Amino acid sequence: MPAYFIVQATITDEAQYQKYREAVVPFIASFGGKIAARGAKVEVFEGDHDTRPVVMFEFPDMQAIRAFWNSPDYAPIKKLRDGAATINVWAFPGT
Repeated sequence: MPAYFIVQATITDEAQYQKYREAVVPFIASFGGKIAARGAKVEVFEGDHDTRPVVMFEFPDMQAIRAFWNSPDYAPIKKLRDGAATINVWAFPGT
């Protein structure tokens, strides 16, 4: 069952965050993740949204997302965004 990994970022250093993007996207791909939407502007039909763009990845399953997120090889990549952005991350299984 596919699973989805959603990221919203408040970027404070675009150049440094770009280094993170360049490293994390292929790393995510190594766990079977692929970009489903990037920089998507959320259209609100009801309720509130903070207007930040959304990046959504599709993974083969939740286990693949957990393997990516908890990988010791992700730690140095994650450090690339220190001081460059604060992020919110969510994941959920598809149907």
